[in-house]
Amino acid sequence: MALEITKELLENVSELIQNQKDTDLSDFFTDVHHADIAEVLDELSFDEAVYIIRLLDSETTSSVLMDVDEEVREKVFKQLSAKEIAEEIDELDTDDAADVIAELPEERKQKVIQEIEDKEHAKEIVELLRYDENSAGGLMAKELIKVNENWSVLGCVTKMREQAEDVTRVHSIYVIDDDGKLKGRLSLKDLLMASTKAKISDVYIPNVDYVNVHDNAEEVANIMRKYDLEAIPVIDELGVLVGRITIDDIVDVIKEEADKDYQMAAGITQDVEVNDSILDLTRARLPWLFLGLIGGIGAFLIMGEFEHTFKENVALFFFTPLIAAMAGNVGVQSSAIIVQGLANDDVRGSTQTRLIKEMLLALLNGVVLASFLFMFVFIYEKDFMKALAISVSLVAVIVVAGLIGTFIPLFLHKRGIDPAIATGPFITTSNDIFGILIYFLIAQLILGV
Repeated sequence: MALEITKELLENVSELIQNQKDTDLSDFFTDVHHADIAEVLDELSFDEAVYIIRLLDSETTSSVLMDVDEEVREKVFKQLSAKEIAEEIDELDTDDAADVIAELPEERKQKVIQEIEDKEHAKEIVELLRYDENSAGGLMAKELIKVNENWSVLGCVTKMREQAEDVTRVHSIYVIDDDGKLKGRLSLKDLLMASTKAKISDVYIPNVDYVNVHDNAEEVANIMRKYDLEAIPVIDELGVLVGRITIDDIVDVIKEEADKDYQMAAGITQDVEVNDSILDLTRARLPWLFLGLIGGIGAFLIMGEFEHTFKENVALFFFTPLIAAMAGNVGVQSSAIIVQGLANDDVRGSTQTRLIKEMLLALLNGVVLASFLFMFVFIYEKDFMKALAISVSLVAVIVVAGLIGTFIPLFLHKRGIDPAIATGPFITTSNDIFGILIYFLIAQLILGV
Protein backbone atom coordinates (compact mmCIF):
# COMPACT_ATOMS: atom_id res chain seq x y z
CA MET A 1 0.00 0.00 0.00
CA ALA A 2 1.36 3.41 -0.98
CA LEU A 3 2.41 5.79 1.77
CA GLU A 4 0.33 8.96 1.81
CA ILE A 5 2.70 11.94 2.02
CA THR A 6 0.93 14.47 4.23
CA LYS A 7 2.04 17.66 5.95
CA GLU A 8 1.65 15.97 9.34
CA LEU A 9 3.84 13.03 8.28
CA LEU A 10 6.61 15.34 7.05
CA GLU A 11 6.44 17.39 10.24
CA ASN A 12 6.68 14.20 12.30
CA VAL A 13 9.75 13.02 10.36
CA SER A 14 11.40 16.43 10.71
CA GLU A 15 10.77 16.40 14.46
CA LEU A 16 12.33 12.94 14.81
CA ILE A 17 15.39 14.15 12.91
CA GLN A 18 15.75 17.26 15.05
CA ASN A 19 15.56 15.15 18.21
CA GLN A 20 17.90 12.54 16.68
CA LYS A 21 15.44 9.71 17.28
CA ASP A 22 17.35 7.34 15.03
CA THR A 23 15.64 4.16 16.28
CA ASP A 24 12.17 5.64 15.76
CA LEU A 25 13.14 6.81 12.26
CA SER A 26 14.53 3.39 11.34
CA ASP A 27 11.39 1.69 12.63
CA PHE A 28 9.19 4.12 10.71
CA PHE A 29 10.93 3.48 7.37
CA THR A 30 11.38 -0.29 7.85
CA ASP A 31 8.33 -1.39 5.86
CA VAL A 32 8.09 1.68 3.60
CA HIS A 33 8.77 1.14 -0.12
CA HIS A 34 11.92 2.85 -1.39
CA ALA A 35 9.88 4.90 -3.89
CA ASP A 36 7.81 6.33 -1.02
CA ILE A 37 10.95 7.07 0.98
CA ALA A 38 12.33 8.93 -2.05
CA GLU A 39 9.14 10.98 -2.23
CA VAL A 40 9.51 11.88 1.44
CA LEU A 41 13.13 12.95 0.90
CA ASP A 42 12.13 15.16 -2.02
CA GLU A 43 9.80 17.05 0.32
CA LEU A 44 12.31 17.46 3.18
CA SER A 45 15.20 19.90 3.42
CA PHE A 46 18.51 18.81 1.96
CA ASP A 47 20.15 18.34 5.37
CA GLU A 48 17.22 16.23 6.56
CA ALA A 49 17.39 14.08 3.44
CA VAL A 50 21.12 13.44 3.95
CA TYR A 51 20.47 12.54 7.61
CA ILE A 52 17.98 9.82 6.63
CA ILE A 53 20.19 8.48 3.83
CA ARG A 54 23.11 8.07 6.24
CA LEU A 55 20.79 6.38 8.74
CA LEU A 56 19.32 3.69 6.49
CA ASP A 57 21.18 0.59 5.31
CA SER A 58 22.99 0.61 1.96
CA GLU A 59 20.54 -1.74 0.26
CA THR A 60 17.64 0.61 1.02
CA THR A 61 19.44 3.88 0.36
CA SER A 62 20.80 2.66 -2.98
CA SER A 63 17.24 2.06 -4.21
CA VAL A 64 16.04 5.34 -2.69
CA LEU A 65 18.77 7.32 -4.44
CA MET A 66 17.62 5.93 -7.79
CA ASP A 67 14.14 7.36 -7.20
CA VAL A 68 14.88 10.78 -5.71
CA ASP A 69 14.97 13.89 -7.85
CA GLU A 70 18.20 14.11 -9.88
CA GLU A 71 19.15 17.43 -8.28
CA VAL A 72 18.71 15.98 -4.79
CA ARG A 73 20.84 12.96 -5.72
CA GLU A 74 23.56 15.23 -7.09
CA LYS A 75 23.66 17.26 -3.88
CA VAL A 76 23.68 14.13 -1.72
CA PHE A 77 26.64 12.68 -3.61
CA LYS A 78 28.58 15.88 -3.06
CA GLN A 79 28.25 15.22 0.68
CA LEU A 80 29.39 11.59 0.40
CA SER A 81 32.92 10.31 -0.08
CA ALA A 82 33.85 8.19 -3.10
CA LYS A 83 33.92 5.13 -0.81
CA GLU A 84 30.41 5.87 0.54
CA ILE A 85 29.05 6.26 -3.00
CA ALA A 86 30.76 3.01 -4.03
CA GLU A 87 29.03 1.21 -1.16
CA GLU A 88 25.67 2.34 -2.52
CA ILE A 89 26.70 1.39 -6.08
CA ASP A 90 27.59 -2.12 -4.91
CA GLU A 91 23.93 -2.70 -4.00
CA LEU A 92 22.55 -1.67 -7.39
CA ASP A 93 22.04 -3.68 -10.55
CA THR A 94 24.60 -2.82 -13.21
CA ASP A 95 22.22 -0.74 -15.34
CA ASP A 96 21.15 1.44 -12.41
CA ALA A 97 24.74 1.67 -11.17
CA ALA A 98 25.94 2.83 -14.58
CA ASP A 99 23.19 5.48 -14.72
CA VAL A 100 24.22 6.85 -11.32
CA ILE A 101 27.96 6.90 -12.08
CA ALA A 102 27.32 8.56 -15.46
CA GLU A 103 25.92 11.59 -13.59
CA LEU A 104 29.16 12.11 -11.64
CA PRO A 105 31.99 14.44 -12.75
CA GLU A 106 34.67 12.57 -14.72
CA GLU A 107 37.34 12.75 -11.99
CA ARG A 108 34.95 11.55 -9.26
CA LYS A 109 33.60 8.85 -11.54
CA GLN A 110 37.00 7.16 -11.69
CA LYS A 111 37.49 7.35 -7.92
CA VAL A 112 34.09 5.76 -7.23
CA ILE A 113 34.71 2.91 -9.69
CA GLN A 114 38.08 2.19 -8.03
CA GLU A 115 36.37 2.01 -4.60
CA ILE A 116 33.82 -0.64 -5.67
CA GLU A 117 34.76 -3.81 -3.80
CA ASP A 118 33.19 -6.26 -6.26
CA LYS A 119 35.67 -5.92 -9.14
CA GLU A 120 33.53 -8.00 -11.50
CA HIS A 121 30.62 -5.66 -10.78
CA ALA A 122 32.88 -2.66 -11.45
CA LYS A 123 34.08 -4.19 -14.73
CA GLU A 124 30.51 -4.69 -15.95
CA ILE A 125 29.58 -1.11 -15.01
CA VAL A 126 32.56 0.24 -16.97
CA GLU A 127 31.43 -1.83 -19.96
CA LEU A 128 27.94 -0.34 -19.83
CA LEU A 129 29.31 3.20 -19.59
CA ARG A 130 30.85 2.79 -23.04
CA TYR A 131 27.44 2.59 -24.71
CA ASP A 132 25.29 5.54 -25.69
CA GLU A 133 22.68 6.13 -22.98
CA ASN A 134 19.92 6.09 -25.61
CA SER A 135 20.92 2.71 -27.01
CA ALA A 136 20.02 -0.83 -25.99
CA GLY A 137 23.52 -1.20 -24.57
CA GLY A 138 23.00 1.87 -22.41
CA LEU A 139 19.70 0.46 -21.09
CA MET A 140 20.65 -3.14 -20.45
CA ALA A 141 21.68 -4.83 -17.21
CA LYS A 142 24.30 -7.54 -17.07
CA GLU A 143 22.40 -9.56 -14.45
CA LEU A 144 20.55 -12.45 -16.10
CA ILE A 145 20.25 -16.22 -16.08
CA LYS A 146 21.78 -18.08 -19.01
CA VAL A 147 22.34 -21.78 -19.60
CA ASN A 148 24.46 -23.68 -22.11
CA GLU A 149 22.63 -25.77 -24.68
CA ASN A 150 24.98 -28.69 -23.94
CA TRP A 151 24.22 -28.83 -20.21
CA SER A 152 22.02 -31.52 -18.77
CA VAL A 153 18.78 -30.50 -17.09
CA LEU A 154 20.15 -31.55 -13.70
CA GLY A 155 23.38 -29.59 -14.11
CA CYS A 156 21.42 -26.64 -15.48
CA VAL A 157 19.36 -26.28 -12.28
CA THR A 158 22.52 -26.12 -10.17
CA LYS A 159 24.06 -23.43 -12.40
CA MET A 160 20.82 -21.43 -12.40
CA ARG A 161 20.77 -21.36 -8.60
CA GLU A 162 24.27 -19.88 -8.56
CA GLN A 163 23.33 -17.16 -11.06
CA ALA A 164 20.01 -16.36 -9.36
CA GLU A 165 21.84 -14.88 -6.36
CA ASP A 166 22.72 -11.80 -8.44
CA VAL A 167 19.37 -11.45 -10.23
CA THR A 168 16.63 -9.43 -8.52
CA ARG A 169 13.85 -10.85 -10.68
CA VAL A 170 13.95 -13.75 -13.15
CA HIS A 171 11.95 -12.87 -16.26
CA SER A 172 13.46 -15.37 -18.67
CA ILE A 173 16.10 -18.07 -18.94
CA TYR A 174 18.30 -17.65 -22.01
CA VAL A 175 20.12 -20.42 -23.84
CA ILE A 176 23.60 -19.92 -25.33
CA ASP A 177 26.15 -22.07 -27.16
CA ASP A 178 29.80 -22.63 -26.23
CA ASP A 179 30.74 -19.26 -27.78
CA GLY A 180 28.14 -17.40 -25.71
CA LYS A 181 25.88 -16.77 -28.71
CA LEU A 182 22.15 -16.52 -28.03
CA LYS A 183 20.32 -19.64 -29.20
CA GLY A 184 16.88 -19.28 -27.64
CA ARG A 185 15.00 -19.30 -24.36
CA LEU A 186 14.07 -21.93 -21.84
CA SER A 187 10.59 -22.44 -20.43
CA LEU A 188 10.60 -23.14 -16.71
CA LYS A 189 7.70 -25.55 -17.22
CA ASP A 190 9.61 -27.49 -19.91
CA LEU A 191 12.64 -27.59 -17.62
CA LEU A 192 10.61 -29.04 -14.73
CA MET A 193 8.87 -31.60 -16.97
CA ALA A 194 12.05 -32.80 -18.73
CA SER A 195 14.13 -35.78 -17.69
CA THR A 196 17.09 -34.81 -15.50
CA LYS A 197 19.38 -36.60 -17.98
CA ALA A 198 18.06 -34.68 -20.98
CA LYS A 199 20.12 -31.91 -22.56
CA ILE A 200 18.98 -28.31 -22.73
CA SER A 201 19.31 -28.49 -26.53
CA ASP A 202 16.40 -30.96 -26.51
CA VAL A 203 13.96 -28.74 -24.58
CA TYR A 204 14.77 -25.09 -25.28
CA ILE A 205 12.67 -22.83 -27.54
CA PRO A 206 14.74 -21.48 -30.48
CA ASN A 207 12.40 -18.56 -31.24
CA VAL A 208 13.34 -15.57 -29.13
CA ASP A 209 13.02 -11.81 -29.67
CA TYR A 210 16.23 -9.85 -29.14
CA VAL A 211 17.87 -6.49 -29.84
CA ASN A 212 21.38 -5.37 -30.73
CA VAL A 213 23.46 -3.28 -28.31
CA HIS A 214 23.42 -0.36 -30.77
CA ASP A 215 19.65 -0.36 -31.40
CA ASN A 216 17.92 2.89 -30.50
CA ALA A 217 16.05 2.96 -27.18
CA GLU A 218 12.79 3.90 -28.93
CA GLU A 219 13.13 0.91 -31.26
CA VAL A 220 13.58 -1.35 -28.24
CA ALA A 221 10.51 0.18 -26.59
CA ASN A 222 8.43 -0.42 -29.73
CA ILE A 223 9.50 -4.08 -29.92
CA MET A 224 8.72 -4.74 -26.26
CA ARG A 225 5.38 -2.96 -26.56
CA LYS A 226 4.44 -4.81 -29.74
CA TYR A 227 5.20 -8.26 -28.35
CA ASP A 228 4.17 -7.58 -24.73
CA LEU A 229 7.61 -8.48 -23.37
CA GLU A 230 8.66 -8.08 -19.75
CA ALA A 231 12.31 -8.45 -20.71
CA ILE A 232 14.35 -8.77 -23.89
CA PRO A 233 17.90 -10.14 -24.38
CA VAL A 234 20.63 -7.95 -25.88
CA ILE A 235 23.32 -9.29 -28.21
CA ASP A 236 26.48 -7.74 -29.64
CA GLU A 237 27.67 -7.68 -33.25
CA LEU A 238 28.77 -11.33 -33.02
CA GLY A 239 25.44 -12.53 -31.65
CA VAL A 240 26.87 -13.01 -28.16
CA LEU A 241 24.39 -12.54 -25.31
CA VAL A 242 25.63 -9.52 -23.30
CA GLY A 243 22.65 -8.42 -21.20
CA ARG A 244 18.91 -7.93 -20.90
CA ILE A 245 16.51 -5.00 -20.78
CA THR A 246 13.54 -5.13 -18.41
CA ILE A 247 10.17 -3.43 -18.65
CA ASP A 248 10.89 -0.90 -15.87
CA ASP A 249 13.70 0.59 -17.96
CA ILE A 250 11.44 0.79 -21.00
CA VAL A 251 8.72 2.56 -19.00
CA ASP A 252 11.31 5.23 -18.16
CA VAL A 253 12.21 5.55 -21.85
CA ILE A 254 8.56 5.94 -22.85
CA LYS A 255 7.99 8.53 -20.12
CA GLU A 256 11.06 10.56 -21.09
CA GLU A 257 10.10 10.48 -24.76
CA ALA A 258 6.52 11.50 -23.95
CA ASP A 259 7.79 14.38 -21.78
CA LYS A 260 10.12 15.53 -24.56
CA ASP A 261 7.40 15.34 -27.23
CA TYR A 262 4.95 17.18 -24.98
CA GLN A 263 7.45 19.98 -24.39
CA MET A 264 8.29 20.23 -28.08
CA ALA A 265 4.59 20.35 -28.94
CA ALA A 266 4.23 23.21 -26.48
CA GLY A 267 7.14 25.07 -28.08
CA ILE A 268 9.91 24.22 -25.61
CA THR A 269 13.15 23.30 -27.36
CA GLN A 270 15.13 21.91 -24.40
CA ASP A 271 14.50 19.31 -21.72
CA VAL A 272 13.59 21.53 -18.75
CA GLU A 273 11.70 21.12 -15.51
CA VAL A 274 9.61 23.48 -13.44
CA ASN A 275 12.39 23.98 -10.89
CA ASP A 276 15.05 24.95 -13.45
CA SER A 277 16.53 28.45 -13.45
CA ILE A 278 14.81 31.38 -15.16
CA LEU A 279 17.68 31.55 -17.65
CA ASP A 280 17.31 27.86 -18.63
CA LEU A 281 13.53 28.19 -18.96
CA THR A 282 13.96 31.33 -21.09
CA ARG A 283 16.40 29.58 -23.43
CA ALA A 284 13.92 26.73 -23.85
CA ARG A 285 10.86 28.89 -24.52
CA LEU A 286 12.15 31.97 -26.35
CA PRO A 287 12.95 30.48 -29.80
CA TRP A 288 9.36 29.34 -30.47
CA LEU A 289 7.93 32.53 -28.97
CA PHE A 290 10.15 34.46 -31.37
CA LEU A 291 8.81 32.33 -34.22
CA GLY A 292 5.29 33.24 -33.12
CA LEU A 293 6.28 36.91 -33.16
CA ILE A 294 7.62 36.59 -36.71
CA GLY A 295 4.42 34.80 -37.70
CA GLY A 296 2.34 37.62 -36.24
CA ILE A 297 4.34 40.19 -38.18
CA GLY A 298 3.81 38.11 -41.33
CA ALA A 299 0.06 38.03 -40.72
CA PHE A 300 0.09 41.81 -40.19
CA LEU A 301 1.87 42.39 -43.50
CA ILE A 302 -0.58 40.09 -45.34
CA MET A 303 -3.59 41.88 -43.86
CA GLY A 304 -2.05 45.20 -44.86
CA GLU A 305 -2.06 44.12 -48.49
CA PHE A 306 -5.83 43.58 -48.30
CA GLU A 307 -6.65 46.88 -46.60
CA HIS A 308 -8.98 47.88 -49.43
CA THR A 309 -10.92 44.61 -49.06
CA PHE A 310 -11.28 45.33 -45.34
CA LYS A 311 -12.69 48.81 -45.97
CA GLU A 312 -15.26 47.48 -48.41
CA ASN A 313 -16.24 44.51 -46.21
CA VAL A 314 -15.62 45.30 -42.56
CA ALA A 315 -17.23 42.01 -41.46
CA LEU A 316 -14.29 40.11 -42.94
CA PHE A 317 -12.02 41.65 -40.33
CA PHE A 318 -14.11 40.29 -37.45
CA PHE A 319 -13.95 36.74 -38.81
CA THR A 320 -10.15 36.77 -39.17
CA PRO A 321 -9.49 35.35 -35.65
CA LEU A 322 -11.95 32.52 -36.36
CA ILE A 323 -10.21 31.58 -39.61
CA ALA A 324 -6.75 31.72 -38.00
CA ALA A 325 -7.89 29.69 -34.98
CA MET A 326 -9.50 26.98 -37.13
CA ALA A 327 -6.37 26.73 -39.27
CA GLY A 328 -4.17 26.35 -36.19
CA ASN A 329 -6.47 23.83 -34.49
CA VAL A 330 -6.87 21.60 -37.54
CA GLY A 331 -3.12 21.68 -38.21
CA VAL A 332 -2.27 20.71 -34.63
CA GLN A 333 -4.87 17.91 -34.68
CA SER A 334 -3.47 16.46 -37.90
CA SER A 335 0.16 16.71 -36.84
CA ALA A 336 -0.55 15.28 -33.38
CA ILE A 337 -2.17 12.15 -34.87
CA ILE A 338 0.72 11.64 -37.32
CA VAL A 339 3.40 12.23 -34.66
CA GLN A 340 1.67 9.76 -32.33
CA GLY A 341 1.42 7.21 -35.14
CA LEU A 342 5.10 7.61 -36.01
CA ALA A 343 6.10 7.24 -32.36
CA ASN A 344 4.11 4.00 -32.08
CA ASP A 345 5.23 2.79 -35.52
CA ASP A 346 1.60 2.67 -36.64
CA VAL A 347 1.88 4.85 -39.76
CA ARG A 348 1.56 2.63 -42.82
CA GLY A 349 1.32 3.28 -46.56
CA SER A 350 2.74 6.00 -48.80
CA THR A 351 2.81 9.71 -48.02
CA GLN A 352 0.51 10.33 -50.99
CA THR A 353 -2.14 7.96 -49.62
CA ARG A 354 -1.91 9.57 -46.18
CA LEU A 355 -2.28 13.07 -47.68
CA ILE A 356 -5.32 12.05 -49.75
CA LYS A 357 -6.99 10.55 -46.69
CA GLU A 358 -6.30 13.68 -44.64
CA MET A 359 -7.58 15.91 -47.45
CA LEU A 360 -10.86 13.99 -47.60
CA LEU A 361 -11.20 14.10 -43.82
CA ALA A 362 -10.47 17.84 -43.73
CA LEU A 363 -12.90 18.43 -46.59
CA LEU A 364 -15.70 16.61 -44.73
CA ASN A 365 -15.02 18.51 -41.50
CA GLY A 366 -14.71 21.76 -43.42
CA VAL A 367 -18.04 21.36 -45.21
CA VAL A 368 -19.87 20.58 -41.96
CA LEU A 369 -18.35 23.57 -40.13
CA ALA A 370 -18.70 25.90 -43.11
CA SER A 371 -22.40 25.04 -43.49
CA PHE A 372 -23.05 26.15 -39.94
CA LEU A 373 -20.91 29.27 -40.42
CA PHE A 374 -22.70 30.13 -43.69
CA MET A 375 -26.09 30.11 -41.96
CA PHE A 376 -24.79 32.25 -39.11
CA VAL A 377 -23.18 34.88 -41.39
CA PHE A 378 -26.17 34.95 -43.74
CA ILE A 379 -28.61 35.47 -40.86
CA TYR A 380 -26.36 38.01 -39.13
CA GLU A 381 -25.19 39.99 -42.18
CA LYS A 382 -28.09 39.23 -44.54
CA ASP A 383 -25.57 39.03 -47.39
CA PHE A 384 -25.39 35.80 -49.41
CA MET A 385 -22.09 36.54 -51.17
CA LYS A 386 -20.33 37.55 -47.97
CA ALA A 387 -21.54 34.39 -46.22
CA LEU A 388 -20.41 32.33 -49.22
CA ALA A 389 -16.97 33.95 -49.26
CA ILE A 390 -16.33 33.35 -45.57
CA SER A 391 -17.65 29.77 -45.53
CA VAL A 392 -15.78 28.74 -48.73
CA SER A 393 -12.61 30.27 -47.27
CA LEU A 394 -13.08 28.20 -44.13
CA VAL A 395 -13.28 24.96 -46.15
CA ALA A 396 -10.14 25.84 -48.09
CA VAL A 397 -8.23 26.85 -44.95
CA ILE A 398 -9.17 23.63 -43.13
CA VAL A 399 -8.08 21.45 -46.07
CA VAL A 400 -4.74 23.26 -46.43
CA ALA A 401 -4.13 23.18 -42.67
CA GLY A 402 -4.83 19.45 -42.56
CA LEU A 403 -2.42 18.80 -45.43
CA ILE A 404 0.33 20.91 -43.83
CA GLY A 405 -0.20 19.24 -40.45
CA THR A 406 0.13 15.82 -42.10
CA PHE A 407 2.93 16.47 -44.56
CA ILE A 408 5.43 18.29 -42.32
CA PRO A 409 5.75 15.53 -39.63
CA LEU A 410 6.09 12.86 -42.36
CA PHE A 411 8.69 14.97 -44.17
CA LEU A 412 10.72 15.57 -40.99
CA HIS A 413 10.53 11.88 -40.04
CA LYS A 414 11.94 10.81 -43.41
CA ARG A 415 14.78 13.31 -42.96
CA GLY A 416 15.65 11.83 -39.56
CA ILE A 417 14.31 14.83 -37.60
CA ASP A 418 12.03 14.35 -34.60
CA PRO A 419 8.51 14.98 -36.03
CA ALA A 420 7.29 16.22 -32.62
CA ILE A 421 8.91 19.54 -33.50
CA ALA A 422 6.19 19.99 -36.13
CA THR A 423 3.36 20.22 -33.62
CA GLY A 424 2.42 23.20 -31.51
CA PRO A 425 3.77 26.67 -32.36
CA PHE A 426 5.38 25.69 -35.67
CA ILE A 427 2.19 24.32 -37.20
CA THR A 428 0.00 26.96 -35.56
CA THR A 429 2.12 29.86 -36.81
CA SER A 430 2.51 28.55 -40.37
CA ASN A 431 -1.19 27.76 -40.64
CA ASP A 432 -2.14 31.17 -39.25
CA ILE A 433 -0.19 32.83 -42.06
CA PHE A 434 -1.43 30.51 -44.83
CA GLY A 435 -4.96 30.64 -43.43
CA ILE A 436 -5.18 34.42 -43.46
CA LEU A 437 -3.66 34.61 -46.94
CA ILE A 438 -6.09 32.03 -48.35
CA TYR A 439 -9.01 33.69 -46.53
CA PHE A 440 -8.49 37.09 -48.12
CA LEU A 441 -7.59 35.77 -51.55
CA ILE A 442 -10.82 33.74 -51.76
CA ALA A 443 -12.90 36.55 -50.24
CA GLN A 444 -11.41 39.03 -52.71
CA LEU A 445 -12.09 36.65 -55.59
CA ILE A 446 -15.73 35.98 -54.64
CA LEU A 447 -16.61 39.51 -53.56
CA GLY A 448 -14.71 41.15 -56.41
CA VAL A 449 -12.99 43.80 -54.25
